[in-house]
Parts: sequence; structure tokens; C-alpha cells
Amino acid sequence: MRRRNQRLMIIGVAGAVLVLAATLTFAGLRSSVVYFVAPSELTEKADPGQRVRLGGLVVEGTLRRDDAGANVFSVTDGAVQVEVRYAGQLPDLFREGQGVVCEGTWVPGQPFSAERVLAKHDENYMPREVAEALKQRGEWKGGATP
Repeated sequence: MRRRNQRLMIIGVAGAVLVLAATLTFAGLRSSVVYFVAPSELTEKADPGQRVRLGGLVVEGTLRRDDAGANVFSVTDGAVQVEVRYAGQLPDLFREGQGVVCEGTWVPGQPFSAERVLAKHDENYMPREVAEALKQRGEWKGGATP
């Protein structure tokens, strides 16, 4: 085999390896992406069973514990309320009427199943996505967002 053919074969094999590595990398990243949705966008943007972040305000008077000991509350963006079920311990800063982001999955006809609940850390903070969704609906009453 001539040197030129050997170089072409090495370049072809290296190119195939790079294409395979890029394909595997992008496939792995695609499965780890978590989209943010507001309650009114949940049915439009989230596929049933898809992992998403649901953000909004906790509705006053909806926090309770169910028979299994899980926390159940509703999240709203001013237009739609979505019931959320969370089996873990709520963050210390979790309050009704405050901003929250819940990460988990949703199936139509069932409460949003949260695996993680994030609460704001002081009175000036609201997650950017939540604030923008609330501003679009005319519900945002706070100051500037980070």
C-alpha cells in the first residue's frame, strides 16, 4: 500500500471516530436537557412523562399533606393552576404566595410529580423564567430580576 493510501485510510478512520464521538455526545446532552415551562404552557410544550421545570407562584391555602405523607400544593402563573406533588422535604424558604421552581414529570390527569423543589432565597429573587412568564401575564408585582 502506498503512503498516500495509508494517510487517506488514517484520515477516514479518524473522521469516522470523530463523527461517532460527536453523535454520542449530542445524544447524551439531549437526554439531560430540562425545559422550563409556566403552568399555562405545560400542556402545550411538555410531552407527558418528559422531565421539565415548572415555575410560578405557590397558590395561597393549597399546601397540604396527602395520605402518603407527600406535600401537595398548587402553582400558578395567574392564568392556570397546576397541582404539584412532592414526596421530599420542602426547602426552608418555601412559602405560599412565593416563587417556586419544581423539577419533575407531568402526566395528563395527574398532579405534576416533582422530584426537586427550589424556593427563592430572599425577597428580591425570582427565577428569571418565572418572572418573565408572570410579566407576560401581568401578574409580576416585584422589582427587577437578576
